[in-house]
Amino acid sequence: MTIFAVRHITEYHYKKPVSFGEHRLMFRPRDSFDQLLLEATLNVEPEPAYVRWIHDVFGNCVALVGFTTPATTLRFETLIRLEHTPQVDLQLEIDEAALTYPFVYDMQELPDLERTIERHYPDPKNEVEKWARQFLRVGQPTETGRLLMTMCYAIREGFVYARRVESGTQTPVQTLQARRGTCRDFALLMMEAARALGLAARFVTGYIYVPDRDGASNLGGGSTHAWCQIYLPGAGWVEFDPTNGIVGNRDLIRVAVARHSRQAAPLTGSYSGDASDYAGMSVQVNVTTEVPSPDGSVRCPR
Repeated sequence: MTIFAVRHITEYHYKKPVSFGEHRLMFRPRDSFDQLLLEATLNVEPEPAYVRWIHDVFGNCVALVGFTTPATTLRFETLIRLEHTPQVDLQLEIDEAALTYPFVYDMQELPDLERTIERHYPDPKNEVEKWARQFLRVGQPTETGRLLMTMCYAIREGFVYARRVESGTQTPVQTLQARRGTCRDFALLMMEAARALGLAARFVTGYIYVPDRDGASNLGGGSTHAWCQIYLPGAGWVEFDPTNGIVGNRDLIRVAVARHSRQAAPLTGSYSGDASDYAGMSVQVNVTTEVPSPDGSVRCPR
C-alpha cells in the first residue's frame, strides 16, 4: 500500500477583468478497493459564489463552481491524498470461459456494456480494426490477456508521445496514421481497437506517479493523465495505460471514467468577454508519495 499526494494547479489569465460562467471540475478520485481517498481540498480564486457537488451519470464526483466577481486571473488548486494498492495479476482473475478470445459477455451484463462496445469514431477503411486484428493468433486460440497486453505494449513501443497545445483529441485513425499523439489519443486508439474486436472499453482520466520526479516542486508542465479500461469477465474493468505500457493500476490514480473522452474533461467552463481578452493558461501537477513511519504516521515527500 502506498499513500499518494497530488497537488494540481490550473490558472487562467486575462488581459482585463472578465466574468465567469459555471465551471465543472473532476479532481476527486473514485473510492474503491484499490484506492481509498483520505483527503480532498479545493481552493479557488476569486472567491466563488458557490461550490456544489454532484455525481454524474457514470458515478464520477463533480464539483460545480459559480462566480459573481470579475477578475483577471482564475485559479483552481486541488490537493488530494489517498491510499493506493496495486491490483493482482490479471491472468489469475479472468473467468475460464473468457481466457481465450473470442468470448461472449454474460447476457445480464451485455445491455449495460453495449454502449461501451459500440465504435465511436469512423473507420471507413477499417484501419483500426485491421491494426487490432494483427494481435490475434492465426489458426489457434488467442489468450485474452496476452492479446490486450500486447496491444498496450505495441502502442507504447511503436508510437511517439508528443504533447499538443490544442485541446481535444485526435481520432483513432489519425493517431494510427501519424504514429504519434498524447495520452488521451493513445487511450482512444486502444479503446476503439478493443471495441473493433467486440470488447467493452471506457476512458479513464486521473494522475500518474512518476518515481524520478518525486519531491519536485515543479513538474514542468505536468498535467492530468489518461488511459483506458477493458471489461473482462471475472476481472471486471481492467486498467491499460498504452502511453506507459502499464497493465493494472500501478502508479495510476483514477479520478473519472466515461464512455467518451469528452465526458471526462478534468476542468471545463466559460468566461464573458472578447476572445482577445484571453492571455493563456498554466497547469502544474505534482504527484508524490508519503512514507509510513513505524508508529503508523506518514511524512511527505520521499
